[in-house]
Amino acid sequence: TLIKDVDSYYHDYEPTKAGRAIQDFVDEYLSNWYVRLCRRRFWKGEYSEDKISAYQTLYTCLEVLARLSAPIAPFFAERLFCDLNAVTGKISVQSVHHADFPKADTTLIDKELEERMQLAQKLSSMVLSLRKKSNIRVRQPLSKIMIPVDSKRLEEQVELVSSLILSEVNIKNIEFLSAANNILVKKIKANFKTLGPKYGKIMKGIANALDTFSQEQIAEIEQKGVYNLQIDGETAELTLNDVEIITQDIPGWVVANEGKLTVALDITITDDLKYEGIARELVNRIQNIRKESNFDVMDKIKVDVQQNNEIEAAVNEYKDYICSETLTEQLNLVASISSSEKQQVEIIDGLQSDIWVRK
Repeated sequence: TLIKDVDSYYHDYEPTKAGRAIQDFVDEYLSNWYVRLCRRRFWKGEYSEDKISAYQTLYTCLEVLARLSAPIAPFFAERLFCDLNAVTGKISVQSVHHADFPKADTTLIDKELEERMQLAQKLSSMVLSLRKKSNIRVRQPLSKIMIPVDSKRLEEQVELVSSLILSEVNIKNIEFLSAANNILVKKIKANFKTLGPKYGKIMKGIANALDTFSQEQIAEIEQKGVYNLQIDGETAELTLNDVEIITQDIPGWVVANEGKLTVALDITITDDLKYEGIARELVNRIQNIRKESNFDVMDKIKVDVQQNNEIEAAVNEYKDYICSETLTEQLNLVASISSSEKQQVEIIDGLQSDIWVRK
């Protein structure tokens, strides 16, 4: 769809809209989503079909982006195109400005897949915002999220990308709730900014009526997108823009709403979850030290960590994971570290430790 949109903007002499469409695709979808999620595919040791597919997809995106950008970023597009084409020789021209403009192939557009990925991005964003609101760092695992679904299709779409969502937000499980659930209670109130200009005289009556809405009535306006109210003999047609629907938090959970989507996050941190979170933080600190020390990505290391009850529990439970992620051949818990090469790091709030990393 990007090719189709950008081509349309150029035909309408709208280079700014074309540039913004390209920017949004590169930033939101290619860089911050596809490339970031494909890092392990790119770094695989074996030259497998999956690794080849990952690189070929990225190559295609960059080569098409170079041709799309050529009219508004001629020099950058030229360098990008020439660097790519010099390796493959796929297009027999010497300049991006001699190449044909890309043509949109609508047969390659998979609307179902696009919808699933949009759901994955939106739900991940909602859960991450709940983590931030609750001051729970992303490396701290949590047990589950609950998602109310009003149709089997929505549940199936989310289920197909559930592993991606769980990985993105570091959650163990997704639980689906039927539309008739009585766990999450919703409230509705009037949006005076939109209702005021339309129904000023009966505004108070609309607000009072919304205060008495049942869960079934709220579900109806969510699903249909419209609801008719009779106020003082006048019909008021309410849309989703005319109301604000919020889901009340329940003890141990925080809730977010965005359009028709609602997600509830269990913020209870058990000891097991806490120790896994500490292990993940240790991996991050060790990786940072590796990077600061200019170690090669394949260098094997030895690590000493100053002992602490919580750190000891985390290392004992997740030692294999820590060693595998950091290429650590020997991980020792010690009472103290005398080496001048040690570094003091904060693992989590209120928990510090000395770490010594060497080849």
